[in-house]
Amino acid sequence: QVQLVASGGGLVQTGSSLRLSCAASGDHFGIYSMGWFRQAPGKSREFVAGLSWDGGVSRYAESVKDRFIISRDNAKSTGFLQMYSLRPEDTAVYYCAAARYEERLDLVGVYHTWAQGTQVTVST
Repeated sequence: QVQLVASGGGLVQTGSSLRLSCAASGDHFGIYSMGWFRQAPGKSREFVAGLSWDGGVSRYAESVKDRFIISRDNAKSTGFLQMYSLRPEDTAVYYCAAARYEERLDLVGVYHTWAQGTQVTVST
């Protein structure tokens, strides 16, 4: 079983960039698809981006497409979410997660392992 630790969150201004990391340990990270989700106060957890085990298939929520980039370095067992042009509505706790399959990476139920969240706050 893989374990995940998310990091890299912080307080930034509108228009800033931030890179989140998802460090994996335990099982071989390279066999899992990965995803990033976020949850704002009072809202349900929502899909942000997903990436297949080999990086060949990626998915993005419409709200972050062209601003966020998901990537991974299997040799270092780490995934990333590069975020550009951040907006106040991007404020949320961000979670990374691992899935055994690469279909429907936008669904919470596909993922079997979750990291603790990392807070991203975008001020005006």
